[in-house]
Amino acid sequence: MISYDFLEKTLKDKGIGKTELSTKLGLSTRTIAKIGKGEKLSDRSLKKIADYLDADPKLLMKEVSDNKILRLLREEKEMKLPGGLYHELQVRMTYNSNHIEGSRLSEAQTRMIFETNTLDVGDSMPVDDVLETIHHFRAIDYVIDIAEQELTEDIIKHLHYILKHDTKDSTLDWFAVGDYKKRANVVGGHETSKPSEVQKHMAVLLEDYNGREKAGVEDIIALHAGFEYIHPFQDGNGRVGRLVALKECLRHNVIPFIIEDAKKNYYYRGLAEWDKEKGWLTDTCLDGQDTFIRLMDMLEIQYR
Repeated sequence: MISYDFLEKTLKDKGIGKTELSTKLGLSTRTIAKIGKGEKLSDRSLKKIADYLDADPKLLMKEVSDNKILRLLREEKEMKLPGGLYHELQVRMTYNSNHIEGSRLSEAQTRMIFETNTLDVGDSMPVDDVLETIHHFRAIDYVIDIAEQELTEDIIKHLHYILKHDTKDSTLDWFAVGDYKKRANVVGGHETSKPSEVQKHMAVLLEDYNGREKAGVEDIIALHAGFEYIHPFQDGNGRVGRLVALKECLRHNVIPFIIEDAKKNYYYRGLAEWDKEKGWLTDTCLDGQDTFIRLMDMLEIQYR
């Protein structure tokens, strides 16, 4: 989808009509009609117009997502709009995802950090809780920026780096920030992929997932479960996995899901029993999708 909003505004501000633009630059009526239809102009035509208007061609013609939720998140992120969907996604997902993993920051404290870049801690607060909250905000920004790209191991590793860099873990020689684990780990009594197997298992998971032309919510939930079973990182797997799920929802025009801390027992049960019963995790994630829908309803966002 192509947007010429900035071009249209520039023409209006300069008092230049499209007929004049066509005559002055020798552009065909068909080329000019593409602007009104939102069709892509050739690089040559765009450069002519940009030179004539003394404007940046990248501003005159912009590709925007057909995904209304992603488009809205990008617009609000760029505008730094307070109180909108982007703002609430940042606060609510960051609070819930971190709290599931044991962060002591409240939702109010999380909101204060996002809105004011300050924190009134009162009682002592672990530095890593604060750092990982700020890092999670940046990780969501990264997800929004690259949402439409095919999911790769490099993207997943970069999410881990954003989340864990500069934390206490990053000072440990054996803790691989932004890379796969070096030591085996067990989660909830369940064995996960051995360090020597992680890269192979991740490659298979992504090859199978990316082989789908279009992924639905159940495919994304299955990807999330597969990722958590591999548990590719030393720590931060849950948060990275939920960020990956957000990215893929935005990539495939699926309403995202926010797993609330209050539902974490159902969420853990769903992950633990995934191989035997897929309905528990599916229901929990669909409940998280309802949470996101209620947020959009509150903001009166028409998402279909």
